[in-house]
Amino acid sequence: MRTHIVWDWNGTLFHDMDAVLGASNAAFATIGIDPMTLQEYREQYEVPIPRFYQRLLGRVPSQEEWLRLDDAFHDRYLELSPACGLTEGVRELLADWQAAGHSQSLLSMYEHDKLVPLVDAFGLADRFLRVDGRSGPSGGKKAEQLTRHLAELGERVDPARTVLIGDAADDALAALHAGARAVLYTGGSHTREKLEPVGVPVVDTLAEAVELAGRLTG
Repeated sequence: MRTHIVWDWNGTLFHDMDAVLGASNAAFATIGIDPMTLQEYREQYEVPIPRFYQRLLGRVPSQEEWLRLDDAFHDRYLELSPACGLTEGVRELLADWQAAGHSQSLLSMYEHDKLVPLVDAFGLADRFLRVDGRSGPSGGKKAEQLTRHLAELGERVDPARTVLIGDAADDALAALHAGARAVLYTGGSHTREKLEPVGVPVVDTLAEAVELAGRLTG
């Protein structure tokens, strides 16, 4: 069985950090947190997201505050994200991986009903065996969703020969939970300094991530 890649979307294939920062600052404003620069955001961000807000507030957000934060973020993200595009080289990387006889799928914590048409709009749907977005409440971890994603792929993929490529520590933790490997990319939500302690390979380009994925399971 060939190597299978599970791709993350936001901050990995989809270069949306400007939209994420703008949406985050809009959310922060609802509870009196000062706006951040992109570097400050990447140094502070963590998953699950309520813990990120807890760190910034110095306390656990109330349910009312969490709903305000979540609504403000998603409203502003919808306004800003259409100006974002794919990470450089993504089309070629996906096409070349598929042409080499390997398989790939997409798993995101972005809402499923919004993710699918976005992937379609970029003309990428045919590159993936499966595209799954979040179907439950926002703010959770990826581990359970990855387990379900791999189960739906069934015998077409072997978790031991699967590599998740993402931009957050939570991506690596999800992969380890599911018996897969992970490679983390520094171009998204986390700095290298925050990714390296997780203990999986960290790279600066998606081309490096793909090359490493092939070697990890070869």
